[in-house]
Amino acid sequence: MNRFKTIVEIESQKEYYQKLHKIIDQEYQTKTIYPPKQQIFRALNLCNFDDVKVVILGQDPYHEPHQANGLAFSVTKDVRIPPSLVNIYKEIHDDLGLPIPNHGDLTYWAKQGVLLLNNVLTVEKGKANSHKGLGWETFTLNVVHYLNEREKPLVFILWGKNAIEKKKYIDSRHLVLTSVHPSPLSAYRGFFGSRPFSKTNEFLIKNGMTPIDWSIPNV
Repeated sequence: MNRFKTIVEIESQKEYYQKLHKIIDQEYQTKTIYPPKQQIFRALNLCNFDDVKVVILGQDPYHEPHQANGLAFSVTKDVRIPPSLVNIYKEIHDDLGLPIPNHGDLTYWAKQGVLLLNNVLTVEKGKANSHKGLGWETFTLNVVHYLNEREKPLVFILWGKNAIEKKKYIDSRHLVLTSVHPSPLSAYRGFFGSRPFSKTNEFLIKNGMTPIDWSIPNV
């Protein structure tokens, strides 16, 4: 069984989560909220806890229609690739020489053990960061705590201020890579040239693990 399921069950018994659940439930009933309710925990469902090799921590889901699908930075195959993901693809191309994919569905990474987790797991349509401070940060920090305690080392890729705040909770036996967010507003201030993908694979190989295939098969 995927231990993430147990983690969600443990967290759901806590007071902060029950307050959060009540608010989020109400939001879905009265407003347009992304991602679709059944996809909120998709990142945790697609990765088995024991198989996670890399955690990429984003900010919050995309807030435009049809974009958010429960995986940080990912969109479904028929949706235009968002600017942040365009920049991620550019960095992969520059770092590893891989071709730029023709779609933005990152399920291929998730199935290799890349946990694409946002700091906040829901958002109101058209309002970036609108669910900040409701309690998701506590939940995702607790997920980081569980992973940090795991015996097998992993790579944490923290992009942007909100993600980098979690660095202090991660032990030094893990590899922590930080930079500004890949969004067009900040990517030129240190995201481009940071080479997180090759550094991740070097660490995985050094620790006896299979590297991630960062290419995304075209449709």
